[in-house]
Amino acid sequence: MANETHGPTDEPTHSVQGSLYDQGYVNAMSHFYRGELGRIMVWRTRLDTTTNWAVTGSTAIITIAFSNAGVPHLIFFFNLAIVWIMLWIEARRYRFYDAFRARVRMLEAHFLVPMVMENRHLLQGEWKKLVCEDLILPSFKISMLEAVGRRLKRNYVFIFLLIIIAWIIKIFLHASEPIESFGAFYRALRVGHIAPWFVAVIFAGTLVTVIGIAIYVGKKTSGEISEFGSHRSLWRI
Repeated sequence: MANETHGPTDEPTHSVQGSLYDQGYVNAMSHFYRGELGRIMVWRTRLDTTTNWAVTGSTAIITIAFSNAGVPHLIFFFNLAIVWIMLWIEARRYRFYDAFRARVRMLEAHFLVPMVMENRHLLQGEWKKLVCEDLILPSFKISMLEAVGRRLKRNYVFIFLLIIIAWIIKIFLHASEPIESFGAFYRALRVGHIAPWFVAVIFAGTLVTVIGIAIYVGKKTSGEISEFGSHRSLWRI
């Protein structure tokens, strides 16, 4: 008898198989994936916008500083302030981008991979519940510090290093006296009534902060894509 060959243990497998190959379910998930992918692309474009602002602003300030010897080198202090503001804005945008990217990765790993592998057992787990909870109550997946570190390591560390190098060159080129010793360089840091120690603190503090955050975040997180090969411990899904 045909009906006698099917046991109760076949029902869970049949339901999972149905959810994998049901045309309506596949279409709905495909449109959902396409929508989430479009959302993260919009936020990715916004990240490029803030980076372009930082690069454009730094280029303009460096050009002004070197084109006129009367411009004090303290103008690079305002350059650093502008870049820090752009980095903060971009890190905030990156947290939104990362939150939506997590949904896309969840769909890719738990929906597209089983479809490609044609393995219905890969659909098991609570990933659908996690996605639904995130749709109802969206939440950030990384802290603000980690977001700052990722964008700093990816782009802004080079902008900060360029500003610092340009700052040093400006001091040497347009100093009021020849700089032949460390003492002369320290005196050249003075701008009007601003003491040289204040400028030195800003200079050293920026350098230490940038390098420290980049190293700290580099050790604490794997980033979007591993640069040292793939390993299961790097997957957060």
